[in-house]
Amino acid sequence: MFNRAEVIDQNFSRYVRELHLPQAHSGTSLAESGLRPSEVMDLFESQMVSRHLDLIARILKNNNLCYYTIGSSGHEGNAALGKVFRLTDMAFLHYRSGAFMIQRSKQLPGTTPVFDTMLSFFASTEEPIAGGRHKVFGSLPLLVPPQTSTIASHLPKAVGAALSIHRAQAMGIASPMPPDAIVSCSFGDASSNHSTAIGAINMASWVAFQNIAVPLVFVCEDNGIGISVATPGHWVERNFAHRPAIKYISADGLSLLDTFQKGLLAEQYCRERRRPVFLHVKTVRLMGHAGSDMEATYKSFPQIEEVEFQDPLLHSARIVLENGLASADEIINMYEQVRSRIRHVSDAAILRPQLSDPVEVMSTITACVNKRVAPPVPSEAARERGFGSSDWGKSKTPLHMAKLINLGLHDILLRYENTVIFGEDVAQKGGVYNVTDGLFKKFGARRVFNSLLDEQSIIGTGIGMAHNGFVPIPEIQFLAYFHNAEDQIRGEAATLPFFSRGQFTNPMVLRMAGLAYQKGFGGHFHNDNSLAVLRDIPGLIIAVPSNGADAVKMMRACVREAYENGRIVVFIEPIALYMTRDLNVEGDKLWSATYPDPDEEIAVGDFGVYRSYVGDATADLTILTYGNGYFYSRQATEVLVNEHHKKVKVIDLRWIAPVDMDKVVKEIGSSKKVLVVEECRKTGSFSEYLVSALVEKMDLLPKIKVVAADDCFIPLGQASAAGLPKKEEILAAALQMFNSKKIPLIK
Repeated sequence: MFNRAEVIDQNFSRYVRELHLPQAHSGTSLAESGLRPSEVMDLFESQMVSRHLDLIARILKNNNLCYYTIGSSGHEGNAALGKVFRLTDMAFLHYRSGAFMIQRSKQLPGTTPVFDTMLSFFASTEEPIAGGRHKVFGSLPLLVPPQTSTIASHLPKAVGAALSIHRAQAMGIASPMPPDAIVSCSFGDASSNHSTAIGAINMASWVAFQNIAVPLVFVCEDNGIGISVATPGHWVERNFAHRPAIKYISADGLSLLDTFQKGLLAEQYCRERRRPVFLHVKTVRLMGHAGSDMEATYKSFPQIEEVEFQDPLLHSARIVLENGLASADEIINMYEQVRSRIRHVSDAAILRPQLSDPVEVMSTITACVNKRVAPPVPSEAARERGFGSSDWGKSKTPLHMAKLINLGLHDILLRYENTVIFGEDVAQKGGVYNVTDGLFKKFGARRVFNSLLDEQSIIGTGIGMAHNGFVPIPEIQFLAYFHNAEDQIRGEAATLPFFSRGQFTNPMVLRMAGLAYQKGFGGHFHNDNSLAVLRDIPGLIIAVPSNGADAVKMMRACVREAYENGRIVVFIEPIALYMTRDLNVEGDKLWSATYPDPDEEIAVGDFGVYRSYVGDATADLTILTYGNGYFYSRQATEVLVNEHHKKVKVIDLRWIAPVDMDKVVKEIGSSKKVLVVEECRKTGSFSEYLVSALVEKMDLLPKIKVVAADDCFIPLGQASAAGLPKKEEILAAALQMFNSKKIPLIK
């Protein structure tokens, strides 16, 4: 019979009636488990609810009424863990956690987990966490941030959340988790092999090995298979049983008694010792990976039937019968009563409105329910003490970008008590470019600290800390390193407000040193001129300052957006401009600036305009650019003005997301020539958007030309700037536009 869901459903009642039940795999008795008889029955009922939700999802899917069929069948033993962990213990769950959620909901009277789950099946706008945007397990009252990942990409932020608990207490930060809380995080055996899982578990081990508190329980629910790929026997145990500073505990996930006992052991050890635990829960997978998964294509029927006989509900029925808690008929009646309840709830849920309006879909991309007002700027006396005499004196003199950003971070740490700065080498060393120099000594190891060398863990830590009241400012040492961890922003951070309707946010300002022009140093791995992966992420704020004064003002706006509105910001710091002081000739100091007053900010989306002329005359040429492009465009402008007598306007976009193109078009005005200067590779670059937006929005199209980097990686040595737009290339393109009768849209 191909409908295995129907077979499993029928087998439960038949096998219970016939007392044809699987033998116990563990010897934990009811008395040893710590459960009362009524609690066993309550857990059993949660298992049944989870099972019937899976069953009805398959039926509804067959009638094109349900959009999600990855179920929890075989994993219903995690109901015991839903009882073990407190509501104040944040839980990061994988997609087979139905019974966990049902049982956890019972800790909070008034919740309606069955109705909520049915609403998610129908993608209803009234579904309380995602509003129909995805089938997720999540709840603000239950402290379960929604997860949509099918791999282990939620593990790094679970580590970060666990690390934040004691730090929040020590710093006096208001947080949703109390000082004695722990974090739980569930995932599958196949996902345990993913780089994010390996990195997160390694980080927890690395930190705990140094006797730093990491109160986290990793729950690996091992069903022995990942879609169709079998997990080698004993692999999970051999791989994780002897990790440094991590307690390994094995549980029989088919037995409610053993799962509860071992789960309680893990919870107590973690809560008392404040050290991580790897709880290995051995279970089975029933009904395939999802409704579309035909197990018969990679398993024999005897293999399928053997697994199905290990149904955890059948094991629970055996426990109930052996301990005289209910008769076979009473178990079957209970099972059918749950089925009837699920059907009645389904009939009600299907009548609720379903999500379809694209405007409503997008409305939660940057939603934030719990907005805050930024704290006031500290007094000048407090700032002077925080800066120290040396840096306070320097702030009154012209400085380059690196030092200005450094002073800006001083002010941010003083003003926002819940900010922390961390990354590779940022503490004692002060960063590879000294941008965080002195911060560790002045603010201490709780506020400024080093991470291990793993970008996934750095960003994941930031996400997790943001869940617990912090505004993290993590640093990725070079833009090229970000690609090792980009899904932590794309798949985890940026999706959280979208899939929680702004109930959960992870405010963050991610600093990255990047872009090219480093005069021969580093090659492509330290000179990455590609920002396309960032612009593809909905809701992300992307800042690219071109000079130190702007960098400080933009950074302040970024932190304000993160603090007040829960926004995720990527702050790209052009490495080649860090130490730049001069613009046209040595000693002109035109790229230096004194430190801006503490209340000066550049709002997100505001661009800067440089005019080579006085008044409101129309520019002969308007240059659209940002970052290093603005620096070299200003150099080229000097020649165009002094030698060719042209009126030039240079627009420094500053922010490459969001961009208000209507305002940009208004600023261009009636200028008949627009040159787009793009320091990133032409293919997939920001310039592609700019050109298409101009074509779309301008009624009278000017001549448009693009000067962009070649579609090539950055080499080492003297050729490091080859193929990058510089003063000479910009000047040549501008002069060509003045001398050519053609209207080229791209180079």
